[in-house]
Amino acid sequence: MGRRVWSRIGCDCPLCGARVAGARLCSGCETDITALPGGRSRCPRCALRLPALAPACPACLGGSWAYGRTFAAFDYTPPADALIQMLKTRLRLSMAPVLARLLAAEIRRGGGLPEGCLLVPVPASRASLRLRGMNPAGEIARSLAAELALPLARGALRRRRETPRQTSLGRRARQTGATGLFAASSRVRGRHVAVVDDVMTTGSTVQAAASALLAAGAASVTIVVAARTP
Repeated sequence: MGRRVWSRIGCDCPLCGARVAGARLCSGCETDITALPGGRSRCPRCALRLPALAPACPACLGGSWAYGRTFAAFDYTPPADALIQMLKTRLRLSMAPVLARLLAAEIRRGGGLPEGCLLVPVPASRASLRLRGMNPAGEIARSLAAELALPLARGALRRRRETPRQTSLGRRARQTGATGLFAASSRVRGRHVAVVDDVMTTGSTVQAAASALLAAGAASVTIVVAARTP
């Protein structure tokens, strides 16, 4: 109930301070952070910006991926990265529905998710939960489930071990550390699943999550992230 009320009351755009109706950006800021320069598009597999006239990004050519598609609302660059930091660092839970609205709009533009798709947030580490008292991916997933009227399976993924903070690791270390990181419950068997996270950088975390879901019998896996690191 609280989130529905919050979505209707007046508040300020988190980026420019303009008055808006509900938990959202003003139209100008939304256009500024979601539009790609030069009318370019994203790689449908990993959501990186595509080189001009390229159908897929070089990073995905010849690769083996456990997920079929990635939706990303915006690039993790200024000023849009401030929205993520407001949620993760300043613990402004009101940013979760803002991010979910942007993500839902991108999903709709891209043709949507399979009917009845199960939303599964990437589980936070114990250290992160102690630091923040909440899981940013879980908060975004909860608001996104309401936006898209899709079921949310918060505990369908679990961590099999703890890992160092991702921000302290390079690409190779992230890939090595994420291998076999997650296990999935049998409740995903036969279901189309969308893995929800806040930021996708190397893709190692979501690849590990997707692999665990497929091993548990998921029919397919789509990645859904608020922001993509270029």
